[in-house]
Amino acid sequence: MKGTVLTAYIMTILISSTTPLGIVWSSESVHPSMAVLLRMLIAAILGLAIIVIRKIEFPRNPTAYKLYAYSGIGIFGGLLLTYMSASYLPSGTISLIFGLSPIISSLLASRILGEERFTPVRKVAITTALFGLSLVCFDSLGFSPNSLLGLIYLLIAVFFFCLSGVLVKSVKIVIHPLSTTVGALIITLPFFAVTWYLMDGTLVISEWQPRSVWAIIYLGVFGSLIGFVSYFYILQKLPASTVALVTLMTPITAVIIGVVFNGEIITLKLALGALLVMLGLGLFLFGNRLRYKVFHKS
Repeated sequence: MKGTVLTAYIMTILISSTTPLGIVWSSESVHPSMAVLLRMLIAAILGLAIIVIRKIEFPRNPTAYKLYAYSGIGIFGGLLLTYMSASYLPSGTISLIFGLSPIISSLLASRILGEERFTPVRKVAITTALFGLSLVCFDSLGFSPNSLLGLIYLLIAVFFFCLSGVLVKSVKIVIHPLSTTVGALIITLPFFAVTWYLMDGTLVISEWQPRSVWAIIYLGVFGSLIGFVSYFYILQKLPASTVALVTLMTPITAVIIGVVFNGEIITLKLALGALLVMLGLGLFLFGNRLRYKVFHKS
């Protein structure tokens, strides 16, 4: 990899790995609905400023609005529920469950977009990953009485993220990634504001702890802008298989970060579940290619 591409690749992994912990920290002293609202507001303001300064095209037509709305499903439904789950689950568990996104996206794509049906290898991969997920979930239930609620929030959040990604594929339009992000943010900001008003409606800034405030700023600048731009940059410059490795590495690094910086505990059941999730995801992404190579050589 060239220097710029390698930097973007490393940035994508680091930002994706630290985002779950950032969500947990930002919700420690700030209500989750306010934390995610502030994050999106920071990202929208910075993104819009960049669009204006760099004179990036920002389409305003029915097809573009459709794309913004579909993108907003993942931003609003996915992020809001992820923030709600962060009050009950460790950051490592959040990252592991989100690691299943490629599998869930493919399941939805086969239904909505009529993409290819699953091969036997992918069916084995899904079974392996789901078994690992069940171990992770059962292990997470022991952290707090409300962990089950957190898991439900998170699983629905992953579904919304994946559904959003699949629906976006159905829109035939070429738009700068930053314009797509800002358009989706502008559409979803009123919904985040209403949600905060209904769920909390208070603004006791004196209770906000520095760690939560800095986490919100970090997620607004890096998690919602720089990370997104880095990801789309490597998507343009690198093979899809190389980019897919990010999905495999992120949960592992996120768990390590959670242990080192947040004192999270890795139990035997969690470790085994994480291993099976990663194995299933690896088979899902690369199993067919490996099977073809083995068959072709024979």
